[in-house]
Amino acid sequence: NRILRQTRKPMSRTLALAVCSAAIGGTFQYGYNISIINSPTTYIQDFINSSCVERWGTALETTQLTFVWTFIVSAFSLGGFFGALLGGPMAVRLGRKSSLLLNNSFLVIGAVLVLTCRLAKLFEMLILARFLVGINSGVSMNVQHIYVVESAPKHHRGAVVFISAVFTAFGIFLGQIVGLSVLLGTEPHWHYLLASNALPGLIQLVTLPWFPESPRYLLIDRGDKEACMNALRSLNNGEVPVSEMDEMLQEQEQLKCAALNSGPETSALTMWSLFWNCDLRPQLIVIVVAGSTVMLCGIDAIYFYSLYIFSQAGIPSEKIEFVTIGTGACELLASLFSILLVDRLGRRFLLIGGYSLMTVFLIVLTVALTLETKHVPWMPYVSMVCVFAFIIFFGLGPAGVTCLLPAEIFDQVARPAAGMICGSLYWICLFLVGMVFPFMIHTLDSFCFLPFMVVCLLTAIFFCLFLPETKGKTLAEITAQTWKVFEKATGFVV
Repeated sequence: NRILRQTRKPMSRTLALAVCSAAIGGTFQYGYNISIINSPTTYIQDFINSSCVERWGTALETTQLTFVWTFIVSAFSLGGFFGALLGGPMAVRLGRKSSLLLNNSFLVIGAVLVLTCRLAKLFEMLILARFLVGINSGVSMNVQHIYVVESAPKHHRGAVVFISAVFTAFGIFLGQIVGLSVLLGTEPHWHYLLASNALPGLIQLVTLPWFPESPRYLLIDRGDKEACMNALRSLNNGEVPVSEMDEMLQEQEQLKCAALNSGPETSALTMWSLFWNCDLRPQLIVIVVAGSTVMLCGIDAIYFYSLYIFSQAGIPSEKIEFVTIGTGACELLASLFSILLVDRLGRRFLLIGGYSLMTVFLIVLTVALTLETKHVPWMPYVSMVCVFAFIIFFGLGPAGVTCLLPAEIFDQVARPAAGMICGSLYWICLFLVGMVFPFMIHTLDSFCFLPFMVVCLLTAIFFCLFLPETKGKTLAEITAQTWKVFEKATGFVV
């Protein structure tokens, strides 16, 4: 009864504020930096040409300018990839909270480069700045999810990760607003727009030190039981949850037993050792698929193509930037609503349902785009509905649950490596979609979303076959059920 009473308790204020502090310098930065680069495109390209004229006496050709601009945009994804690889070792050696705090140094250096690039007349400084901002996002998206999942009781894990997803959507939404032509999206101010990402980092530097380190890290990695209990009290209104403490002690004991044959229990797995670990193979397959498809589903392509769809619907060009804010608002509202659903409907339901409905709306969108070419007058409005619906169902399921899986289905020694693998795949696929989608538009025209539709459909089928429900379960229960569904789906018995 005591355990049941604890599970009914609402999230403590300290835990909620700790999650927000971690997210404002984490997932918020990802969404914000994805968003703010769009509005000043023309001004940055003019700056690139003017700096070339200043140094070499001639402007770049159109293809050269496009390549340099694409490289500036893609530097963020490349930095994110390296940041995802860096985040795991940082989380192990420095701790979760210290890693997040130190990670803000990349933002500060990037902001200085952006603010001085116009004075120096060097567009290369923008490339380096975007690369450093990408490293910051790659580290924070890995470490932040580990920190919040390890800090929250299991009945709040889904909610705290979806709060992080809300901050991603909030970053996109706020970046769209700040980038408006009536604010910082102008020629004199675009460098201030790109450097404004340092402000959330400063907020995290001021607020996060007031909150405790991850209790699991303190107990299992450092072996400091007293510090772990103090952290639990701080995060749970002065109480130490019995079930959470018992689960951590049980995991610590299991790792100690395993260490008798395989080494110190505090030594975290590397990416390569996780790949070769047969005991964790089903979980590894799950996060490989989840980390890849969350970008290959086409969400960034939808955001990119929405400008064309809105113009086809007859919206004046000077108003499109205001209508585009609606796409960010849709994902933000969906993410807020999903906080209420994730611990009621479960992770599996939201993933399968989200990808299934995204498949449906991509089919309808393809039909609508095809009929637009035949001048059916009301089809552009159908396309608009499909864009908003796709973003809503992405925000309700895949956006948040994908971040939750690596931290929830792996134990303490495998969790950082799992986050590195999932994060690396995420950034690689983001880079590939950004590079390939313009060519898909040119080649496939109105059928350019069919590859994404296939990905969404296959992903929904995969999670239906291979993913057990993890809501409210201990790590041992999740591991046992993961193997059970894996054996049922493949016929492979260990």
